[in-house]
Amino acid sequence: MSIQNIANVAAAAAAEAAEAKAKREAFEAQTGTFVQDSLAWLQVHWFNIAVATGIAVAIVFAMHFVRAWGLKLCRRGDGVANWYSIIGRAVGKTGNFFILMTAIRLVVGYAQPPALVVTTANFLFTIAAVFQGAIWVREVIFGLIEHRTMGEAAHGSGMASAIGIVRLLVSFALFAIALVMVLGNLGVNVTGLVAGLGVGGIAIGLAAQGIFGDLIAALSIIFDRPFRVGQNIKYDQTTGTVEAIGLKSTRIRSFDGELRVISNRQLLDKEIQNISDRTKIRITMVLGVAYETDPDTLDRIPDILKEIGEAEGAHVVRNGFAAFGASTLDYEFQFEYPFDWDIAHPGRNRIATALLRRFAKEGIAFAYPTQTSYTAAPDGTLIPPYPDVQPVMRVDKDDGER
Repeated sequence: MSIQNIANVAAAAAAEAAEAKAKREAFEAQTGTFVQDSLAWLQVHWFNIAVATGIAVAIVFAMHFVRAWGLKLCRRGDGVANWYSIIGRAVGKTGNFFILMTAIRLVVGYAQPPALVVTTANFLFTIAAVFQGAIWVREVIFGLIEHRTMGEAAHGSGMASAIGIVRLLVSFALFAIALVMVLGNLGVNVTGLVAGLGVGGIAIGLAAQGIFGDLIAALSIIFDRPFRVGQNIKYDQTTGTVEAIGLKSTRIRSFDGELRVISNRQLLDKEIQNISDRTKIRITMVLGVAYETDPDTLDRIPDILKEIGEAEGAHVVRNGFAAFGASTLDYEFQFEYPFDWDIAHPGRNRIATALLRRFAKEGIAFAYPTQTSYTAAPDGTLIPPYPDVQPVMRVDKDDGER
């Protein structure tokens, strides 16, 4: 190493030492000034400080009382995720640091402290308020999730895992926003940090779009609640009972006994019929009456249908002529029962039997598909398909004709 290089290194080290010494001296001077100002403040404003301290202590006790009230309100919910428990749990999560800084922030102006004390108190209160706000919002969101998924997590670990992931994502998002806000108040340029988080989120979303698609579909099922565990639904060609709603798929036990595993995203792409939410059972019967029926008798058929339906406890919706069929006069008979197959099935059977008895009594014939062929004579006269039958002559082989 040349002498010039050694001299440059020594000069740089001396400059660094001088800079460090200057910073240390400036810090010591600032600290000394702060101590002197604080002592002078205590001597001059001791009464204001005492009053402010008393008020701060009262504020701390009051906020602790509010927090205790929140915990009591949470217990009032009886363990159910209702508004009492949601608000109570959020209030009960109020931290001691936030309580202390709130009390100091409210009384610091009355005590007339030095500017450095005011700045420090404001800064610490900002940190406490931002993170406490994130905690409150998180608890409210968690409470709403529990309210919407009440009882769902107990039906399978898949739903519990989905709810756990939602909690993690919500916590990460809220505290990331809180951190960015605090850094922004400190004067840090957070533009690059926000851009980096955005790019990272896009990359993760593209890499796992299938998983996130099913997860979002699971959340849609949780919050929109088109069906719940234990309900009977009809999806595409599958009809069965929902056994579990998982993180990626939903399991449906078909009425044939097969277990169908369907992707959540695919499940929501098609029409779903929730059979368990039906309030009534509508049964439709189409009765084909023969064309040969007398018109006066046809006029009585609607009243007959209504009479039979009401006699069996059904609500008659439609009971009248529907269409001219190829071989029948079609009458449509619609009636409803409450959604209980133990009532609807026997009622339908009794109505069918009553219809057969009544139609037989009234001489009304149920038609069936028939076709009659007619031929024509040379002069155009129609010849019935069943002409008069000639008497049969028996011929004896020995005696001849008889």
